[in-house]
Amino acid sequence: MAGLNVVVLKTLPNGEIDMDDVKEKCEKYKHTLSCIMITYPSTYGVFEPTVRELCETIHDYGGQVYLDGANMNAMVGVCKPGKFGADVSHLNLHKTFCIPHGGGGPGVGPIGVKSHLAPFLPGHEVLPPIETTKPGARPFGQVSAAPYGSASILPISWAYLKLMGPNALRCATQVAILNANYMAKRLEDHYPIMFRNDNGFCAHEFILDTRVFPGTNIGVMDIAKRLQDYGFHGPTTSWPVVNTLMVEPTESEDKDELDRYCDALISIRHEIQEVQDGVQDPENNVIKRSPHTMDALTADTWDRPYSRKKAAYPLSWITSDKKIWPATARVDDAYGDQNVFCTCPPLEAYTISDLEDPQRAVLH
Repeated sequence: MAGLNVVVLKTLPNGEIDMDDVKEKCEKYKHTLSCIMITYPSTYGVFEPTVRELCETIHDYGGQVYLDGANMNAMVGVCKPGKFGADVSHLNLHKTFCIPHGGGGPGVGPIGVKSHLAPFLPGHEVLPPIETTKPGARPFGQVSAAPYGSASILPISWAYLKLMGPNALRCATQVAILNANYMAKRLEDHYPIMFRNDNGFCAHEFILDTRVFPGTNIGVMDIAKRLQDYGFHGPTTSWPVVNTLMVEPTESEDKDELDRYCDALISIRHEIQEVQDGVQDPENNVIKRSPHTMDALTADTWDRPYSRKKAAYPLSWITSDKKIWPATARVDDAYGDQNVFCTCPPLEAYTISDLEDPQRAVLH
């Protein structure tokens, strides 16, 4: 990556970075060590208690520290990333600062550096950063057409910050962490929680282990698809641990919504237990054949060994006037990922006939 060789570091059973391994690797590669990239809190949903020690160790061996700011919604108002010892950090505006995230973007946000790296920042033909114009500066060129990023996106984050103010921003962080721990506590008797600190708490997200259902072949994607019948989009699947669910409630949802999500996951766990107990067929069951569309449920024939009500209305608060219907039944995810095809109309659809006005033609 960027002309460097990547060295993977170990983690402890609770998800924290293994500092003994860090020191061992630093000594082993002391003549070529360039930098380390860390995420804080980690993607495992853990605040690293050794983050300062980690930064000091890398600096002692002449390296630089890049801090991934993806999880800033667990730090705003309660932590100062600059005090950790990192040299570079990007600040995601999506999620933390009101920019939607998903579907490929938009990923946008500033990158902050310590003063010793400022002379190496990218320049700009029209509005170069002041540090890159000083004697001795060595900017490596322009990386963005607009000097300050997207003019259509950044005002949204600016307005959010102005409307919230420092106290409300801090409260949002605290509520995000509280929500995650509340949900983890509700779900811990039904799914193993993979990583928590020594006090039994997580940061703003947590990971449910969905690899632990003996006697079934039910996996993480089955649970994610069944959640659609309950009116929910599945959480992050198979990241950062394969065949697990990473739940990140943020501060945006109220307690009733958090409870409904937990109720749905708990109900699905009971359905899995029915498969384990032989009550439901190992393959032809309500989870493996989810999600259930309106077309399937209103068809004249129903050949499945469970009721239509169980498929569409598994909990009392899922009623016909509040039901969110899945748009499509189950698809083969792996096949779709490996066989990309164009959904555009055929070229013939753009052909201008003699009856159409050639003056209205648009070139593609």
